[in-house]
Amino acid sequence: MPPSSLRRIGAGLGVATATALAIVAATPLGGVAAPSPTHTAAARDAATWLAGEYADGVLPGPFGGEDWGLTIDGVLALAATGVAAPTRQEATTRIAANVRAYNSYDQWGIEGFTDGGATAKLLFVATAVGVDPTDFGGWDLRTETLDLVAGADTGHQQGRITSRTTEQSGPDPSNTFDQSFTVLGLARSGGVPQATVDFLVRQQCAAGGFRLYPDAPGGPSPSCDAESDATLDVDSTAMAVQALLAAADADALGAADAAGRGAEWLAAQQRADGSFGGSGPTSGANSNSTGLAGQALAAAGRDTEAERAAQALADLQLTASTGGAAAGDAGAIAYHTEAFTEAVQEGIADNFRDQWRRATAQALLGLAQVPLGRIGLDPPPSGQPTPSATTSPTPTASPTPTATPTVSSSPTGSPAPTGSPTGSATPSASASGTPTEPPVTPTPPATSPAAGGYLPTTGAALVTYLLTALLLVGGGAVLLVLGRRRAT
Repeated sequence: MPPSSLRRIGAGLGVATATALAIVAATPLGGVAAPSPTHTAAARDAATWLAGEYADGVLPGPFGGEDWGLTIDGVLALAATGVAAPTRQEATTRIAANVRAYNSYDQWGIEGFTDGGATAKLLFVATAVGVDPTDFGGWDLRTETLDLVAGADTGHQQGRITSRTTEQSGPDPSNTFDQSFTVLGLARSGGVPQATVDFLVRQQCAAGGFRLYPDAPGGPSPSCDAESDATLDVDSTAMAVQALLAAADADALGAADAAGRGAEWLAAQQRADGSFGGSGPTSGANSNSTGLAGQALAAAGRDTEAERAAQALADLQLTASTGGAAAGDAGAIAYHTEAFTEAVQEGIADNFRDQWRRATAQALLGLAQVPLGRIGLDPPPSGQPTPSATTSPTPTASPTPTATPTVSSSPTGSPAPTGSPTGSATPSASASGTPTEPPVTPTPPATSPAAGGYLPTTGAALVTYLLTALLLVGGGAVLLVLGRRRAT
């Protein structure tokens, strides 16, 4: 072939390649897709109902009094949906003024104890609502959290969030939920130590799921696979996947791969109706597990599974037209089908209202599909301009929206605690079967890492674009050769 023909073919290939690359560059590779407008509106309805359950900036516990863990979960839910900003701001102020009421046993006369998981959860919520985490009610929560992370002298426990315990407080209760909050909070407040991410990854078994407890019956075990009968847990896996995605955004090694394997395992646990169950007493299909799993799948780009989970949650939501005797609580989400049916027939009884608050706070995250690592960073999905629920947010007090509240280390404005000292971020089954600490969501201050870095929406997207590019290149070469033959 003469040099002139080679030059023409080369020029043609260059044009085709440039065109293909331009197409690839102009086409997004995917990420967290927006939920359907119907599910977005449902999430806002749920958040509106939850806002109406606040009294003076606090959600009550099952026996009355302030439940700070649940109050935090509600704040995260409101931040994820962008609903009831005054309620969220007032609640944030109250939380900041009661840090030690949540992460210690001071109110029960057990001094010297600091709950590592609760401290990390406080750090996380501070970043999620845009309050300086180094001055949250007078506490530097980032430093407090880092001080509770196990050091290099602890062997395979290095990087684990721990509690500062005493003889009276008993052993360290920290688990994979706590570790996930730690990774989320640190990643969003200036960077997460690699050892902290590595410890979370070690809670993942080869199958892809994460165990809830890092300790085997005989003591701490080095990894999930080192425990012969480790129980893999949907809720813990969903939390870990989202924490690792946030860590991947902060350039932590191994985080993205572990998150991808966790999401794959989660997808395999989804039931035919789109729902999920947890483990142990929460193994039946329930909205808490479904909300967490759906949120994690959306964060990992598994849009089909996330939408199926959202529909399962929507089927458990009371509306004005389907709520029956509970129509006045439109927007609330039931823990399971039995609770929904009972409420439609008889309304929500006072002794079950706590279960509905906990279920709604966590479940609506699966409807909104805003990842924990993105709450407060991305605008909440709008869907429809206003929620359709019949309830409206309550508190009319004028909170302080932007100022960081300051408070001394002693709790203020809190009545004497009731019940047992269980205000940590450790999930446990209540009498109703609902986890007492549903998950939450985060948002960072100016020190948080840049956005981006999520897994593609589908694994085939990039391959499709590359194939298109190759076809364009090949097609250009074929056309040039055919043109040469025609000329000859």
